[in-house]
Amino acid sequence: MTRIFPRLLPALLAAAPVLVQAETVGHVDTAFKLIGRNHQVVVEAFDDPRVKGVACYVSRARTGGIKGTLGLAEDTADASVACRQVGEIAFTGPLKEQEEVFSQSASILFKKVRIVRMVDAKRNTLVYLVYSDKLIDGSPQNNVTAVPVPSALPIPLR
Repeated sequence: MTRIFPRLLPALLAAAPVLVQAETVGHVDTAFKLIGRNHQVVVEAFDDPRVKGVACYVSRARTGGIKGTLGLAEDTADASVACRQVGEIAFTGPLKEQEEVFSQSASILFKKVRIVRMVDAKRNTLVYLVYSDKLIDGSPQNNVTAVPVPSALPIPLR
């Protein structure tokens, strides 16, 4: 058993989903609130955890006021994503055809902003979709962006 575990651990880690934390790039106020922070649109950035050389920028609404400041407000489903090649593209391993790469809470309970990477193998392109879901009532609002991969570098698939 002790000989199997060291070989099994890397395989388990490679199969586990990798979600990243975004860095705040900046924000703009959209509505003044007398008490608590103002309503905002926040721009955040993160690097794709399995594709080196690709960065994504997410803009999303953040509710202010007392509830927003305390983390009790529910943010709207408004979000946008733009992913770009920012360096030489390299893959850390084979990609799933569809994989969640980013998730962030949009309310105290059950609502999240999610970004899913999809592989368009026919066009050798990475497609990123941002949407918001909620346990009971999700939103159809979404936004999509794509990063073409050079034809000399086929996307490795699982």
